[in-house]
Amino acid sequence: MKKILAGALLGLGLVVPAQAQTVNAGTYTVEGTNLDGSAYTGTATIALTSETTCSIEWTTNGTTSNGICMLYEDAFAAGYVLQDAVGLIVYKVKGDGVLEGAWTISGKDGSGTETLTAQ
Repeated sequence: MKKILAGALLGLGLVVPAQAQTVNAGTYTVEGTNLDGSAYTGTATIALTSETTCSIEWTTNGTTSNGICMLYEDAFAAGYVLQDAVGLIVYKVKGDGVLEGAWTISGKDGSGTETLTAQ
């Protein structure tokens, strides 16, 4: 009987899919640090374009930048244009609507940090 129960539980575990990380469309609160360590805040709006791709627009400290983004497992990456420079940010999907990441921009040394929290 124990073997049957153990087999049934194992089989059930194989049938139930693993919970996938996801990023939802909508508006997010932005909190980050610039390359020099100073803080910034703002909002980001994500619009889904497929199951794994999206567009994103950040508005921080009166500046707007736009980019494309992609979800891969628990990584969420975006390429963007800020004024005349190209940037890249990679977030880890933490769940509960939180994305934590690091970013850089072409022609600049170092990286900044950023957290997006779903509103």
